[in-house]
Amino acid sequence: MADSRTTRSTTRSLKPHEVLDFEKPILELEAKIAELEALSTDTSLKLAGEITPLKARLDRLVEEVFRAISPWQQVQVARAAGRPLAEDFTEGIADELLEIHGDRAFKDDYAMLTALARIGEHRVLIVAQRKGRDTKEKIRANFGCAHPEGYRKALRKMRLAEKFGLPIVSLINTPGAYPGIGAEERGQAWAIAENLQAMFALRVPIVSVVVSEGGSGGALGIGIADRVLMMEHAYYSVISPEGCAAILWGDAKRAPDAAKALRLSSQDLFKFGVVDLVLSEPVGAAHRAPARAIQEMKRAIECQLTELKALPLAELLEARAKKFRAMGTLFAEAAPARSAR
Repeated sequence: MADSRTTRSTTRSLKPHEVLDFEKPILELEAKIAELEALSTDTSLKLAGEITPLKARLDRLVEEVFRAISPWQQVQVARAAGRPLAEDFTEGIADELLEIHGDRAFKDDYAMLTALARIGEHRVLIVAQRKGRDTKEKIRANFGCAHPEGYRKALRKMRLAEKFGLPIVSLINTPGAYPGIGAEERGQAWAIAENLQAMFALRVPIVSVVVSEGGSGGALGIGIADRVLMMEHAYYSVISPEGCAAILWGDAKRAPDAAKALRLSSQDLFKFGVVDLVLSEPVGAAHRAPARAIQEMKRAIECQLTELKALPLAELLEARAKKFRAMGTLFAEAAPARSAR
């Protein structure tokens, strides 16, 4: 957990609709501190003796609240209004960005963003699942659920990156691929399967980051990578908790039970070896300090790219294949102890 004392200046004020139920005690204490600070500024009263202990108490409260959240609450944080979206991350981590469009077969899927970019010293291709910021954009992006043309667009651009020797950075944020009739008629399952197969063979380094929601094959369709990173309060699962609850118990209201059973948290997935690195979220969660979260992600991606680019190509491809083949093993020798960084 990041030390909130060093990041208070980067904390954003949450709007009422952005506040999650379990965050209310934090907001109440922040409001009290703000009130005392305003009173101290507007008058000659010296209130440092009252404010300093409250700030220390706030630091402890933020850490305690977010350390104790349940799997279902973690899903709520991943979906929180105000949490940075893929487009926020691309704008924040890229020093240069040129979006490129289309699958040259059907249309340009707005839900899948592809762009040539520079992240620090690294020239890369960014592939990101876009949800949209306002209602108009969300409808245009289909709430982050890409169609087959989105996955074909992503693969076409990834092959272009391979041609020019550019590493690939994929940012995952989707509840799942779009399951509509039109999408199925245009080969949704085939498009995702083709991406899975092709990404194993791409002869460039690939870094993937689950930034919020990582739902089913829709997420995995751009998630085959040499290094899979995951934000602390994101989730990554074969199905959404609501979908799982509806199938198992015929009741979507049992989503909290499903979230617990799915073991979808970053901490669980790191232990299972599905995720290589968990990125701590500052000031409790990314929606409370988005600018800081974006910069920390940029540093993590730069570090991973530097390490991967130093590896021989044959070693890179072999390790990528072994990484995913090892997932889901039921009986094996005890794995070496892992610890989150």
